[in-house]
Amino acid sequence: MTEFLIQYIELAARHAHIWGFVMIFVLMAIESSVFPLPSEVVMIPAGFLAYRNGLTFGDPLIDCSIAVICGALGSLAGAYFNYFMALWLGRPFLYKFGRYFFLPPKNLERCEQVFREYGEVTTFVCRLIPAIRHLISLPAGLSRMSHFRFSFFTVLGAGIWCAILLAIGYYLGSLSADMTYRDLVHRGIRILHENYIWLFLGIAIIIGTYAMIHHMVMKSSRNRNMPEQA
Repeated sequence: MTEFLIQYIELAARHAHIWGFVMIFVLMAIESSVFPLPSEVVMIPAGFLAYRNGLTFGDPLIDCSIAVICGALGSLAGAYFNYFMALWLGRPFLYKFGRYFFLPPKNLERCEQVFREYGEVTTFVCRLIPAIRHLISLPAGLSRMSHFRFSFFTVLGAGIWCAILLAIGYYLGSLSADMTYRDLVHRGIRILHENYIWLFLGIAIIIGTYAMIHHMVMKSSRNRNMPEQA
């Protein structure tokens, strides 16, 4: 799929100064749904173009900021597509017919298992894990997760992921101005894979901090609700 899409990146880049942010939103929405469109093909070139003043405003800082926002909001839109699809169609339908739209039963079962084991925070954590990031919205929909919490965790995780990919593209833009888009994407993916250990370390720190704060808040809430002894 990545190789198939790369051939269209150069064509899209020619119109990035006008339609760049719209394309980022739409493509990240597609990527965040059940369709297999890799986000690396979208956000790494966006960072590259931002460095080269190839996006709408011609200012790297402004263009990078808006690109991350558009990517995160696009991911949220795609995530809500999955959320409501799961909510409306239900578990039996997804397990029976999901294979016909890129959703094998084993993948859905794995997502549900992760969601049950680790809870709602997985809608944030899995946004940083390519193999499962676009499917974690399905068990969230099946469990009728709060819209506020779902939106918050999804935007937070998607925003961080978009920023990481954008930073890789920006860095590669600083190295060479004549790099082909095929080399750009493949080199960016290689950099990402080589530094996954730091990404997972960051995820572990975030989860640990969240768990500690959540435990403290819940403990404080229980103490306030306990009746005072005479």
